[in-house]
Amino acid sequence: MDPDDVVRLRLRHQRLREPYASTTEDALKHLLAVQSQEFAYARWTLAQRSPGGTAAAVERAVSDGTILRTHILRPTWHFVHRDDLRWLLALSGPRIHQGNAGMYRRTGLDAVEGAKTNRVLASAVAGGAHQSREQLAEALRTAGLAAEGLGLAYRIMYAEASGVLVSGIPVRSAGGALKQSYALFDERVPADPATLMERPAALAELVRRYFASRGPATDRDCADWSGLTLADVRAGLQLVRDSTPGTLETVRIDGVDFHLATEPAVPVAVSGPPRIDLIQCYDEYVMGYSASRHYLGGEAPFAPAAGEPAHLVLRDGRLAGVWRHRFVGGRCELDIRLRTRTDPETESGINQAVASYGRFLGLAAIRVG
Repeated sequence: MDPDDVVRLRLRHQRLREPYASTTEDALKHLLAVQSQEFAYARWTLAQRSPGGTAAAVERAVSDGTILRTHILRPTWHFVHRDDLRWLLALSGPRIHQGNAGMYRRTGLDAVEGAKTNRVLASAVAGGAHQSREQLAEALRTAGLAAEGLGLAYRIMYAEASGVLVSGIPVRSAGGALKQSYALFDERVPADPATLMERPAALAELVRRYFASRGPATDRDCADWSGLTLADVRAGLQLVRDSTPGTLETVRIDGVDFHLATEPAVPVAVSGPPRIDLIQCYDEYVMGYSASRHYLGGEAPFAPAAGEPAHLVLRDGRLAGVWRHRFVGGRCELDIRLRTRTDPETESGINQAVASYGRFLGLAAIRVG
């Protein structure tokens, strides 16, 4: 398998190429968890993987709790489908607490204060009383607990990792942006016995779905993405092999084992004009990999030069430039900057990508710059 095969398979398995997901919710279930650091752009991560997906559709799913947003895995903000969150949190939560132990100590959050924090926050949001971060801070302050800066941030994350808090109905600010609210985990994530798993089954499920949606990838890629240990990932791979033989296959590339969903054949190269994709910098096509991210064609510019966009332009799956959006006078302006000079076919691909982004937003979209 050569590098072009790796790129084509990743694009397809990530649902950035056919077969696309039928809905934004299906896209999320396929990917299991999607980094949602920047909510506005994270909506696009799901929508661009499902024909007809829109920002409004993602927002509705977040509001009704089908799609939930919480700190999980590494941990950072992720979208997770309601059906998957309870078992995934049971698998990930202990690792989050372990990884945060140093910051817990730094902010005075021990087991006793953690239990008190959870009681205070659970009471604040009980009965469907979805609360903003500021309202949670006031509840903690009233109870004599840390309510600002890192102290607040880690107490809220402690409650998320403990299965007490999860995202509520987003609140729209005066400027029109959607802001996170928090709800009681048990009210948003029903304890459906059909979705509960023992740890070995949960470990196998995470590993299977990671490699099915992001393969070809390495065990190190999966460990870094999930926040689990390398030993856990390797144990999960063996569990998948034992429980569902033939589900995953292993190929050796440049002396390294890569795992992916078993398929009849490597996809045939598609001829024709270049395909342009606008993806956010935290897209799973970037964040789904660590050890083998170099197939992207360069490191994602998470610290761009002053004034430079941070999101990524792909040309046939490889890094080709950067972009960002802004809203002016009821329309969306896309600042797209490619690394090399373009040709008419590439320009046509850019125009198609801009039009797709406009349909996603439900606004007129134009390229500027």
